[in-house]
Amino acid sequence: MSQIALEFLEKLNLSPELTVFIISLLPVLELRGGLIAASILKIPMHKAFIICFLGNILPIPFILIFIKKIFAFMKKHNSLKRLAEWLEKHGEAKSDKIRKGTYAGLYLFVSIPLPGTGGWTGSLIASLLNLPVKKSLPVIVAGVFTAGVIMITLTYFIPGLFGF
Repeated sequence: MSQIALEFLEKLNLSPELTVFIISLLPVLELRGGLIAASILKIPMHKAFIICFLGNILPIPFILIFIKKIFAFMKKHNSLKRLAEWLEKHGEAKSDKIRKGTYAGLYLFVSIPLPGTGGWTGSLIASLLNLPVKKSLPVIVAGVFTAGVIMITLTYFIPGLFGF
C-alpha cells in the first residue's frame, strides 16, 4: 500500500520529504507507511523519523476533538451514513483491547505497528471511550513515537525486510 501511495505522489512531482509527510498523514499508512517510503526514497533516518512522526501526530488532536461531531454530520447524509457506522463499529470492535487497561492498553495498541493499529485508530477509540483529550493525547503521541522507533529499526537496520 505504501508503494501505491508513493507512486501516486511521485507523479505529482513533490519533494521526497513532502511525499513522506503526506503518506504519514494518511489513515492506515500513517508513520509505518511513511517510514517505508522514506527508506525507499533514501531519506536519512533521523530526518525521516521527524517528518513521519510529525505527519502522523498532526491529525490526532483533531480526531480526538471532532470525530463524534463528524460522525453525527455523516449520519445525517445517506451517502456517508454507512461509512460513519462502519468506522464506529471498527473502532468499537478494537476498543475491547484498550478498555481493560485504558491508557496502558491505548499506548500498546498505538505503539505496535500492525495493520489496523496506530494513531488514527487509537484516537478514534479514545474518543469512542470518552477518554479525556488531555490524558489520551500524550499517550497516543508516545505510542506513535514508540511505533516510529520500531519501524526505523525494521526499515533502516534490517535490509531487504520489505523487499527493497
